[in-house]
Amino acid sequence: MNIHLPERTHRMKTNNIRIRKAKERGHANYGWLNTYHSFSFGDYHDPRHMGFRSLRVINDDTIKPGKGFDTHRHKDMEILTYVVDGALEHKDSMGNGSMIKAGNFQRMTAGRGVEHGEFNPSTEESTRLLQIWILPQRKGIEPSYEELSPEFNGGHLQLIASNNPEKGILTIHQDVRIYLGRLKEYETVLHEIAPGRGVWIQMVNGKVKLDDFAALDRGDGVAVEGEPQVMLTSLTDAELLLFDLAQPR
Repeated sequence: MNIHLPERTHRMKTNNIRIRKAKERGHANYGWLNTYHSFSFGDYHDPRHMGFRSLRVINDDTIKPGKGFDTHRHKDMEILTYVVDGALEHKDSMGNGSMIKAGNFQRMTAGRGVEHGEFNPSTEESTRLLQIWILPQRKGIEPSYEELSPEFNGGHLQLIASNNPEKGILTIHQDVRIYLGRLKEYETVLHEIAPGRGVWIQMVNGKVKLDDFAALDRGDGVAVEGEPQVMLTSLTDAELLLFDLAQPR
């Protein structure tokens, strides 16, 4: 098999990379909800892991059939939900009601305040999702809601959200660009990092190699700062999210 690999221009420095292994995350199992926290959340608090730049929460949640989050309130937060397996039923105080299927995204700007509930509508299958919170650039934004069903052929990093409104992507009220990567075995992608920006990579499924530095498995995360690029090579079929973030002001 002939595979085109992006040109390597540098080798990563160890002190510019911080890996967050899946087994080191915070964990809670409430019976109806099995959840892993990449950063401090709820009863899990670790001052070493309070977020990365404006990225505040990544929760890897599995919800049992017929269960979910009762109506609760959020304020001044950009909330992105990625449904990995199953489906998620959403209702909120803005009048939105929808069913988010596997592979699709939801963005909710809580802004001045919004209430919502989320449930697994299935009577047989569990729902797995990533719930992501990003601190907004300012407080008091008008609450809003969007959904996205990416048209995706794989083999590259597809932009799914940014702070510049564009057709076919979600709008995040923060200087961040979020990419989805779905890679077949042995595919390689390269992401350039502009000076002053940092990258967080969150593994959803599968296994990839980060440059020549390390292998990343399902649930692993990694922060990259002070590097001009990251190169990812899939060691199995793999899925990941890549967050390209400015330094918060």
